[in-house]
Amino acid sequence: MVSSEASDSRTRSGSGHHESCKGPGAQPGEGSPARLAEVKQPISAALAGPYGHPWHPLLVTVPIGAWIASLVFDVGSYVVPNGGYLVQGSRWLIALGVLGALAAAMVGALDMLSIPRHTRASRTALVHIVLNLLVVAAYIAGFLWRRGAESGASTVGVGPLVLSVVAVAVLGLSGSLGGRLTFRYGVRVADESTQLTGYRDVRSEVGEETH
Repeated sequence: MVSSEASDSRTRSGSGHHESCKGPGAQPGEGSPARLAEVKQPISAALAGPYGHPWHPLLVTVPIGAWIASLVFDVGSYVVPNGGYLVQGSRWLIALGVLGALAAAMVGALDMLSIPRHTRASRTALVHIVLNLLVVAAYIAGFLWRRGAESGASTVGVGPLVLSVVAVAVLGLSGSLGGRLTFRYGVRVADESTQLTGYRDVRSEVGEETH
């Protein structure tokens, strides 16, 4: 009887530990290892990037950097005298960002296809991509708006400037959702056994190579 009760206690304890490892917010029976494994694999290694090294995080640096730099140029046109060169530079940075965003979106869409439907991750990915498309549309509109403005202007118009500020704010929100997909839901992140290879003590390996 004592042995049976001890066994039951260990079972309950192990079950509780297993549930606690799922993290806050997890529900019993929610998700499955098979589903998680799916989102870690690329749809196409050539188009979306190999396992553990997706292209999407690399490509998004182009629009993010270009659009933030464009906003800095916009503000700078009000600070420095004769800032017409900043106005023109800002406009072409917007164009560069749009091209980079379209490339990142195509690759990101491939990663989205690996996410099982009707899940929190798929809903987050959908909002993420919709926000990104709104940002791209805003910058295309801003580019055309600036094109129609008077040439040789030394400062960016207030309207295009406000549009860029709003677009960067929405971009930041979308980026936070992208971070959730990666760091909370593990989309295109290598499994833990692969990650552990980066934490092995390499001193013995170095010693073996030198002998």
